[in-house]
Amino acid sequence: MSDLSHVDESGELRMVDVGAKPAVRRRAVARGRLRTAPETVSRLGSLPKGDALAAARLAGIMAAKRTSDLIPLCHPLALTHVGVELALEADGVAITASAETTAQTGVEMEALVAATVAALTLYDMAKAIDKGMVIEAVQLVEKTKEPV
Repeated sequence: MSDLSHVDESGELRMVDVGAKPAVRRRAVARGRLRTAPETVSRLGSLPKGDALAAARLAGIMAAKRTSDLIPLCHPLALTHVGVELALEADGVAITASAETTAQTGVEMEALVAATVAALTLYDMAKAIDKGMVIEAVQLVEKTKEPV
């Protein structure tokens, strides 16, 4: 018997049946960071490929909406809000992504995917000028649910 919700009694992977659960208001927040050279930070708004910050925000939002296409056992969710905030720091960018819905299952994966894809987008857009960038510390930092 497994303690994992996506594994059945015989050890097979399965999608969790959430049909009997009540829909509740759910919110999740994930954070991550892109560590860069200090001179890279000042150039992120005007790279040869364009504004990396605007692209990363949009990419994170779009990715959250496609989470169930990327992670095999995630339920497709009607998201009511996705936000991606980028804070410039001396040696990189702090990324905070939030996802919200009213549903029978949570939005942790959507928030994590948004933060990760925002970081990947920044990395992609700046890789020509900074070969030493590191994506780090992507983690879930908040998860809430409240009755509707």
